[in-house]
Amino acid sequence: MKMNISHRFTKIKVTFCWPLFFIFLAVSATYADEINLPLSLEQAIQQAKTNDPWLVENQFIQNAQLSRSIAAGTLPDPVVSLGFLNLPTDGFDFNQEDMTQLKAGISQMFPRGDTLQLQSKKLQILSGQNPYLRADRKERISVIVTALWLDAFNAKESIRLIEQDRDLFEQLLDVSEVSYSTAFGGTQQQDVVRAQLELTRLDDRLTQLKQQQDVAQKKLSQWISGQFTEQYSDSAISSPATIEIDNKKSPQLVLKQADLIEINDQLLPEKLANYFVQHPAMLALESRIQASQTEVELTQQKYKSQWGVNAAYSYRADRASGRSRANFLSIGINFDLPLFTENKQDKQVQASISEAEAIKTQKWLLLRKMIADFQTSKANLQRLEQRSRLYSEQLLPKIHEQAEAALTAYTNDEGDFAEVVRARIDVLDTEIENLNIEVDKKKTIAQLNYYMAINGDLIKQGNQK
Repeated sequence: MKMNISHRFTKIKVTFCWPLFFIFLAVSATYADEINLPLSLEQAIQQAKTNDPWLVENQFIQNAQLSRSIAAGTLPDPVVSLGFLNLPTDGFDFNQEDMTQLKAGISQMFPRGDTLQLQSKKLQILSGQNPYLRADRKERISVIVTALWLDAFNAKESIRLIEQDRDLFEQLLDVSEVSYSTAFGGTQQQDVVRAQLELTRLDDRLTQLKQQQDVAQKKLSQWISGQFTEQYSDSAISSPATIEIDNKKSPQLVLKQADLIEINDQLLPEKLANYFVQHPAMLALESRIQASQTEVELTQQKYKSQWGVNAAYSYRADRASGRSRANFLSIGINFDLPLFTENKQDKQVQASISEAEAIKTQKWLLLRKMIADFQTSKANLQRLEQRSRLYSEQLLPKIHEQAEAALTAYTNDEGDFAEVVRARIDVLDTEIENLNIEVDKKKTIAQLNYYMAINGDLIKQGNQK
């Protein structure tokens, strides 16, 4: 009876565990599939921004600067002194001489002028550049990851186009071999060799494209693999063996400020200058300019005196006769006199002014570079759009028509086999070149979007500061 009950209990446990086991397998399989899902461009950009250690580092830098700004605005610690004065050396007896004293003193220094407030202000301004730097970094990540993702997409799509045409070239090779072996249709041995040669060339192109795809995906894994943690463990830098991209459909990239593209080139630099001064990179540099101006004010404080106060209390022991001795209280101030300023304070102020002007120069250099790069990308996009229309409206239809005509002529014994092969190669080359143009267009749009990345919330925060 006991064995029967035990057997039934075991059977119930097994019956209950099997469904859980299958559920576990299903969940594990689903989770594995999610891990290996091909990445879309949007997912790749989001993961790159999430896993970027630079953004975390910059946040720590901002926190450190804010903490230092509070410390810099605080008075230096007072100095306490303790000592024996006029202690006789013939017996070191504290009660022997009237002038022997036990002295306790304290002194406090006060920095020159508004030095504390200006030091704190400078560090606060420098910390304020970090949100702009992080915004600029995120936009740069978008450009870099987009370019790498599109490189992998381009290689993968080119492979797909070649593999589609490879089947056709294999059919042409089979037809040429049959025609040559049966002496039908005037096919020559050189036609068979030509078909074999083109197949070999296609295989070589496939190898090159797969190499390009592997390189692009490995570079992409640098940005999106692993999960960043502050502990810097092995899991933080681990990366999957391969990263697959989702090439089922070409990503749609839209210009953020398309109206700037339509502006006349003669009016564009002025428009762009007014627009780019609100770019995160420019705002970060503007924070450095403000900090350098504060540094000039800080250096000018050196013309002012540095003050200090001190107080001391000196204790004297009673005489041997028992008569008490008066104790001493000392109070004083001290300050320096910046009289010889020609080779010190004057030069330090001049150096600070020069450094501030140098940073202002960096601002204009950056502005000129951004305008020039934007105009270059704009012109590049316009030419790429012209080429894209030319390919889609004229070249591709005509090249396909030519290939069909060559194949029809060869089928009717009116054409050359070499012309058929040449026409199919032209179709493949044109389709791949059209793909390259579309990829270059999207890369250019991503680059233009970087220059037009204006964050209103960040601008508002900066103005409040």
